[in-house]
Amino acid sequence: MKTLDKYLMREFLQSVFAALVVLLMVMVGAAFMDVLRDIATGRMPAGMMFAQLGLVMIGWMPLILPLALMLGLLLAMSRLYRDAEMPVLASVGVGPRRLLGPLLPVILPMVVVIALCSLWLAPWSDRYSRAMVKEANRNMLIAGLEPGKFTQLPGANGVVYVGDMTADGSRFRRVFIYREKKGRMDVTTSSDGTVWLDGSRARYLRLTDGFEVEGPLGAGTLDYRLLQYKTNDVKMPDRDNGDVDDRIQSQPTSALLAAPAREAKAELHWRIAPPLVALALALLAIPLSRSPPRQARYGRIVTGVVGYLLAAQLMLLGKQWLGNGKIPIALGLWWLVVPLLALAFWSYFRDGSPGKLRR
Repeated sequence: MKTLDKYLMREFLQSVFAALVVLLMVMVGAAFMDVLRDIATGRMPAGMMFAQLGLVMIGWMPLILPLALMLGLLLAMSRLYRDAEMPVLASVGVGPRRLLGPLLPVILPMVVVIALCSLWLAPWSDRYSRAMVKEANRNMLIAGLEPGKFTQLPGANGVVYVGDMTADGSRFRRVFIYREKKGRMDVTTSSDGTVWLDGSRARYLRLTDGFEVEGPLGAGTLDYRLLQYKTNDVKMPDRDNGDVDDRIQSQPTSALLAAPAREAKAELHWRIAPPLVALALALLAIPLSRSPPRQARYGRIVTGVVGYLLAAQLMLLGKQWLGNGKIPIALGLWWLVVPLLALAFWSYFRDGSPGKLRR
């Protein structure tokens, strides 16, 4: 029986790992697009792309790991049924309840990892990601500014171009700034520029030896003004200097326990639900995978994915309802988690048991 347990455990682990790799490849593409959008809009420097991508993936783990666990168990059990291995095991007394031996070493560590990601790693990654962006913005004109490229000014209708810049991003050469304000355009050029801060947020670009042209946006008027200057301080968008931990999603779980706000309680229930939902889905995968020998197993996978999507959407709706006050805080997400766990345990321990015989 030890050899059988090792064989089944190896099958479960291989299938779960394969499902996790495929899901991570899909999710990396979606996370990569989000990070690229933030870089293109100037919210973060391009050099932080891979670090931010890793932190985003950590935040998504509470939603990826339950699906990988369920799909892996579905694939492994469906293969055993398809190759007629499960009927052979059942003939020697190895039923679904006996499978708890090799199943628990696979399910329980995954549930613990999901709990750690949901309760600790995901909020930590969000806080650390924002702290990195804040630190990168400390000495830079705008995040994402690169020599030789036009960059849109965040929060302003305009673009900025620099021909060259120092490594710390505090000094620029060949600067071009185009801005639109109150129906007029403003074009500023300079051979040299430096960044300085007025207080903790206000940012100014001090330009030297340049020109500034101001005029109307539309045609039909010649109301232009040309200014040659020795020194010109140009007001730029304020640096984001807000607290890193001001968002509910970034708060530690210990802080959410003491916070009285409805949004904090909704976030707390959102973090508690994923490991319990993962346990329920893993148990449901065993009876759901039951099928006659040599039958296609992909229909069961579609059913499992639909069930996971339904549970995830109900979790999201429940979080919104808690935050909006549509359901009481005491109810939380237990109205979803408890019935799902009850259905999972009932289906698992009822699987394979003979029904009542008709007289």
